[in-house]
Amino acid sequence: IQWKRVIDMNDRALRDTVIGLGGTKQGIPRQEGFDITAASEVMATLCMAENLKDLKERLGNIYIGETFDGKSIFARDLHAHGAMAALLKDAIKPNLVQTLEETPAIIHGGPFANIAQGTNTIIATKMGMSLSDYVVTEAGFASELGAEKFFDIKCQQGGLSPHAVVIVATIRALKYHGGAKLKELAAPDMKALQNGFDNLDKHIENMQLFGFNPVVAINKFVSDTSEEIDLIMSYCKGKGIRCAINDSWEKGGEGAVDLAELVVEASNSCPSCFTPLYKKEERYEEKIDKIAKQLYGAKNVEYSVKAKEQLDYFESMNLSNLAVCMAKTQKSLSDNPNLKNRPKDFTVKIREIELSAGAGFIVPIAGNIMRMPGLPSTPSAEAIDIDENGNISGLF
Repeated sequence: IQWKRVIDMNDRALRDTVIGLGGTKQGIPRQEGFDITAASEVMATLCMAENLKDLKERLGNIYIGETFDGKSIFARDLHAHGAMAALLKDAIKPNLVQTLEETPAIIHGGPFANIAQGTNTIIATKMGMSLSDYVVTEAGFASELGAEKFFDIKCQQGGLSPHAVVIVATIRALKYHGGAKLKELAAPDMKALQNGFDNLDKHIENMQLFGFNPVVAINKFVSDTSEEIDLIMSYCKGKGIRCAINDSWEKGGEGAVDLAELVVEASNSCPSCFTPLYKKEERYEEKIDKIAKQLYGAKNVEYSVKAKEQLDYFESMNLSNLAVCMAKTQKSLSDNPNLKNRPKDFTVKIREIELSAGAGFIVPIAGNIMRMPGLPSTPSAEAIDIDENGNISGLF
């Protein structure tokens, strides 16, 4: 049985468990584990569905495990997909919400970008496109994770063709990749910032692989100095890259007007630039190779014996044309969270590959990926309190 249980609460003790203890009536003793709900394949499947009929079919395609004689078992074989679709009949409908400035926004779906596709639902994006001249959507984490999956998985499946790309950068993150320590990111450090431009360069190049000259949005922090801002603005200008400060955290929409104008300009200048990195009919090894070498900057890709056997097994199931959804750390361009900035001459090591047939992709796992978060040593709960009048404090 490959299907894991899920729970919508952080609990590191549930990452690896043993179930079925206590006698035959309690099931068969076996090793198990829990994922956080957002990491469930059901979430990824919901986000890839075009409509309720498609969702039901995809839920039926979810791979559960295999019998003792090697026969693959899917959710449809357990006659579970009808009930699953019934439970999701309202969840498939996008949520229209109002922002603080009374503008409309659609919130729908939330798969993690380090282990799933990291984008909202296809339905929500198409709904937005039917209601507005411009739709802005986010792909989780950086260009080699969320953006790659948005393009190669979501856009290819949904028939979407984006017109512009925005890379969200912060001076703090660039200084961190440039060698500054986490506790010192608020201090001015022109040298670390300049060193971190190598990281920004790679993300810009990654977007150019898909046919776009991206807009760089600098999310402004109160600790950013005018000299640091001028340096990154000058650097982007020298590379011919549109760049603007995004001060919307402090000023709301007014703080993002310059950025919005550049995005409109970029979208009008490139209406049909989008080119996927790979085609679905390419072999899995070719797709993984392109992602690792062209987007991550890897020199080689190595597969464990288990990963090789899993690829062969998927192909024997006539599942050779699925997309590839890489699972790796979001803290580095590589699969090693300790390699900062723009690492080179590294090897991406695929230790195992999971099948998410319902969502329509395989998941090669590189490095150690946590699918069940744990609470920090000092959880937020310690700051929350309530007084005798029912007033709650410490939530924000």
